[in-house]
Amino acid sequence: MRIKKAILTGGGRATRLRPITLTINKHLIPLANKPMIFHAIEKAVEAGIEEIFINTNPGETQLQKSIGNGERWGISIKYFEQTGGPQGIAHVVKCAEEFIGHDPFMFYLSDNIILGSIQPFFEHFEKNNLDCLLAFAKVPDPERFGVPVFDAQGELVEILEKPSKAPNNFAQTGIYLYGPDVFFKAFEHAQKSQRGEYEISDVHTYLLKNGFRVGWREVTGYWKDTGKPEDLLFTNKLLMDELGTANFTRRGTSNNQTTVKGKVDVGDGATLTNVQLEGPVIIGENCHLENCVIGPYVTIGSNTSVKDSTITDSLIFGNCTLEGVKLKQSIIGEQARLIKKENGFDRVLLSDYTVVE
Repeated sequence: MRIKKAILTGGGRATRLRPITLTINKHLIPLANKPMIFHAIEKAVEAGIEEIFINTNPGETQLQKSIGNGERWGISIKYFEQTGGPQGIAHVVKCAEEFIGHDPFMFYLSDNIILGSIQPFFEHFEKNNLDCLLAFAKVPDPERFGVPVFDAQGELVEILEKPSKAPNNFAQTGIYLYGPDVFFKAFEHAQKSQRGEYEISDVHTYLLKNGFRVGWREVTGYWKDTGKPEDLLFTNKLLMDELGTANFTRRGTSNNQTTVKGKVDVGDGATLTNVQLEGPVIIGENCHLENCVIGPYVTIGSNTSVKDSTITDSLIFGNCTLEGVKLKQSIIGEQARLIKKENGFDRVLLSDYTVVE
């Protein structure tokens, strides 16, 4: 029972990541200078997925323009809106029923980052002829997630959604595999929770209590739900570490006062003058850097200008202007201007939800 279809999430408001997500879909935030959802798509393709269906916010256009129809990955990608407004992630799956039909499928939360392949999950699902396979990971704060409950024999018997006191430190991650019709049969019995949402944990509990073959595997490598700014920065570091040296090439131009240490990628059309680079660093196309110290763990989006600055462990989006600044563990959104004056005063124009430390 090979799985060839997948549903990926592309909706939501990501309020914990404001102000960045006021102007960009969370799933397009660049990690290792690549939109977050691209990492999910690549994992799915590697596992054998041929058709992907992505849910979007009403009126969404950013995702479609950035991702396209899947041609770049050799697959088909289509989009659908979650009808009736946000009603929980289980409802996202229900809205895709017409695309899935009677086929087995994967549901993948695209703001979850996992290192390594998800192929072993597919192999375990098929080998054991399961109706559903769940992926769990050990976390320090399981109360933020769906938490599995095991009986005295160690058998999985229930999933609790965001319990006030978790029975263990396992969390239900955003990777779910389902056999034909299984999810939709369970959803018929689902009721909205006190939060007004259809909880996917309730779907899985129904399957567990009604004789369906539900298995689970632990994510032993790195897994992260990128819900907070610090999660983005940490995940960006791990993704950059995971990239092989073949992913780092220097295609721009630099003068003889520019020094490079470690893995550094420089995009076409970029110019570097008197710059110290300590990798891993990724610099986008047509950037201009002058009199700077950059890295480690810095990504800079295309068409950004950086002068007289020191930046480390930061995400800099495209089309920015930075002059005379020292940044660490920072996220600078698209088209931002950050210029340090020499007159002793700072002049700022800050939008809602901005954080300055």
